[in-house]
Amino acid sequence: MDEQEFTDWAAGCQRSLLRSAYLLTGDLHRAQDLVQEALVKVALRWSRLREGNPTAYARRVVVNDNVSWWRRRRETPGVESDDSVPEGLSSDPVTALVVRRALMRLTPAQRSVLVLRHFDDLSERETAEVLGVSIGTVKSQNAAALARLRTGAPELLDLIGGPHD
Repeated sequence: MDEQEFTDWAAGCQRSLLRSAYLLTGDLHRAQDLVQEALVKVALRWSRLREGNPTAYARRVVVNDNVSWWRRRRETPGVESDDSVPEGLSSDPVTALVVRRALMRLTPAQRSVLVLRHFDDLSERETAEVLGVSIGTVKSQNAAALARLRTGAPELLDLIGGPHD
């Protein structure tokens, strides 16, 4: 394994993966754990992944491991008491709190789609590949998530200046 190549890749994508994991979980410590697990899994497969898209693989690991954790816990994730926010999410704590609370109102599937599509700026196709679902599922989950935010998180619309229904 080319350690320097892996190290450079990991350093370049770690912040983005952490932001995504935090938005998925609402918990900085669990997000850090998810990212570390993903980086280990990529490192173990680096010789096969380095020519492809190791970042997409790492995102998929983060999402799948989060879903597995959530299923094991059999509880709806809530807003954690830890107010730490990873770098790159928002420098304004009010904004970060509003976004986090709004995302926690979504189902894990809706949250995954919303984070990948709108925070990570992945296409519908890329999001479907990361999640292992069809493009139609991405579209329907995205629409459901946005509708749920419009009705259940009007403070998010107030924050971004969006129209209320």
